[in-house]
Amino acid sequence: MELVLFVAFLLLLAVASAAGLTADTHDSADWKPSRGGFRDPQTY
Repeated sequence: MELVLFVAFLLLLAVASAAGLTADTHDSADWKPSRGGFRDPQTY
């Protein structure tokens, strides 16, 4: 029964995502600049 509920929950999330009802909670302040995959040193 737990597996059925888990799969139903995943399907609900997939449908909501396809309908555009989900949102990314990160904004640009959360992402630090990087060069070649390495974070830039902080400069003040």
